[in-house]
Amino acid sequence: EVPIVLFCAFCPWQTCVLLLQFIEAIVVLVRQTSHVRITRALRCIFLVDCRYCGAVRRNLRQIFQSLPPFIDILLLLLFFMVIFAILGFYLFSPNKSDPYFNTLENSLVNLFVLLTTANFPDVMMPSYSRNPWSCVFFIVYLSIELYFIMNLLLAVVFDTFNDIEKMKFKSLLLHKRTAIQHAYQLLVSKQRPLGISFKQFDGLMRFYKPRMNSRDRYLTFKALSPSNTPLVSLKDMYNFYEVVGLKWKAKKNREHWFDDLPRTAFLIFKGINILVNSRTFQYTMYTLVAVNGLWILVETFMLRDGIFSRDVPWSYIVFLTIYGVEVLLKITGLGPIEYLSSGWNFFDFSVTLFAFLGLLALAFDMKPFYFIVVLRPLQLLRLFKLKKRYRNVLDTMFELLPRMASLGLTLLIFYYCFAIIGMEFFSGKLYPNCCNSSTVADAYRWVNRTIGNKTVVEEGYYYLNNFDNILNSFVTLFELTVVNDWYIIMEGVTSETSHWSRLYFMIFYIVTMVVMTIIVAFILDAFVFRMNYTRKNRDSEEDSGIVLEREVSKEEMTAVAEMYGRNGATSAASQLLKVVSQMDRHRQTSMLFLGRRSRTKSDLSMRMYEEEIQVGCKRLQAENQKYRLRELCS
Repeated sequence: EVPIVLFCAFCPWQTCVLLLQFIEAIVVLVRQTSHVRITRALRCIFLVDCRYCGAVRRNLRQIFQSLPPFIDILLLLLFFMVIFAILGFYLFSPNKSDPYFNTLENSLVNLFVLLTTANFPDVMMPSYSRNPWSCVFFIVYLSIELYFIMNLLLAVVFDTFNDIEKMKFKSLLLHKRTAIQHAYQLLVSKQRPLGISFKQFDGLMRFYKPRMNSRDRYLTFKALSPSNTPLVSLKDMYNFYEVVGLKWKAKKNREHWFDDLPRTAFLIFKGINILVNSRTFQYTMYTLVAVNGLWILVETFMLRDGIFSRDVPWSYIVFLTIYGVEVLLKITGLGPIEYLSSGWNFFDFSVTLFAFLGLLALAFDMKPFYFIVVLRPLQLLRLFKLKKRYRNVLDTMFELLPRMASLGLTLLIFYYCFAIIGMEFFSGKLYPNCCNSSTVADAYRWVNRTIGNKTVVEEGYYYLNNFDNILNSFVTLFELTVVNDWYIIMEGVTSETSHWSRLYFMIFYIVTMVVMTIIVAFILDAFVFRMNYTRKNRDSEEDSGIVLEREVSKEEMTAVAEMYGRNGATSAASQLLKVVSQMDRHRQTSMLFLGRRSRTKSDLSMRMYEEEIQVGCKRLQAENQKYRLRELCS
């Protein structure tokens, strides 16, 4: 019974793959010979189903949800392609010197390739040489297919993607509200029907976030209750998911790290602090960075035959010294913690450190580390801070990185499937001097001949784009994704196998077009969303993140610690008593705590769709009231 239960626990896709692999293994054992094994391409389904690939599953789900409108436009595109293929066959097949339209199959294939512009204008020239008016056929085809339908495809996918993102956010928000309502109804007591006390809330947090310490649990409770009442209402609990992610730290009484130093030292460090925070200092550094960039450009332009000098240039030492002094001044004036808490400062420190390592590599002739010197131009990225639009672009890029990583992994999964299929069918088919019967034979020709006293080697490198192993297959598939001269690989494989091999390359192009269109739509959605949000909230500064302040008195901390002590939670009580002793040490009756977290797209969406969310919440409340009335009537 246990194996049956485990087998049924798998998702239907996994069950089908396991069944196919089992049948394939039986066939191999019976026949005792090797054969084409397509099921190996389906192994990635088991990878996608693991707990770490949730984002990949969401991407695949979004791709499948975007397929219906995509397929509609794709069918329209293929319809026009077939019409033009028939028209091109009748127009250009009488020209015996035109190899592109001599059959209906070649006509259709070459128009498919023309859609990617990889064979243009080669595909037009034989007919154009006989009749200049034949260019009208290709101009009309590209205008309709490439510039109209392909852009329409992107617009439809973007619109669908935008709707899916909005519906997904609203659905997630309503699910969260429903979960909060259920939790509230379970935690509220008959003695206190107006809200949840800290004792009940502490039990919830022990289950929801077991690693959170007792101080942060109490501060989270305080953050949910803006009126400082001992009870948290349902309306306050709706902010649970926004507040629970805050990281709490005690607010320092001193403004700067050097406030407790002697007066002379204080004045020195205060002067440095004012200097590094001044606009004059910042724009001076921007000017020096720009000058450094121009100097690197001139130095690179003056290099002879691409020979890289091993000597340390004086400009390298001068600008590195300036950057080093800037880092030291900022660390001294702001303090190490405040300095490194800024992303831009951390970037400056990293680039300066790598520049120093590059200087050591040049000075001590450490050849394996010469690549570090190439990182010097990264300092120019600091100039993007000057304009807000550039800052928005960079901020959006950093926000997109996690999602882009999951989209890249999704694309790799498709690559793996096609790579395995390509290895099964096309392994060993491409080699030097193959494809002699095809129109792309020159790209695979390898000739070694002697002319006079010299040996001339004519080598076409396209035989390296093969499916002999998984690495070569991935490189070949990437070249097919770029679509520059991809038809040479397709025609080479076709000449060594069969005409049906073209289906593999065409299907791969369509699949990658779907995934790449989704990626482009995702990037467009992110940028458009941020621009609309910035336009709607011009006066707000969203880059500072979410910050909440809560003041806790000594009596409150003592009472909560006693509550933990009565319940036997001695470790939690000791954590709170440490805060009380810290107040006694500084002779304070209360302590101010700051809760911080970065602003997420969910926070931005809450403000963007505020009106629509309120309508959805009112609808949810109405449904809950109807449900309660039914329960009372029953």
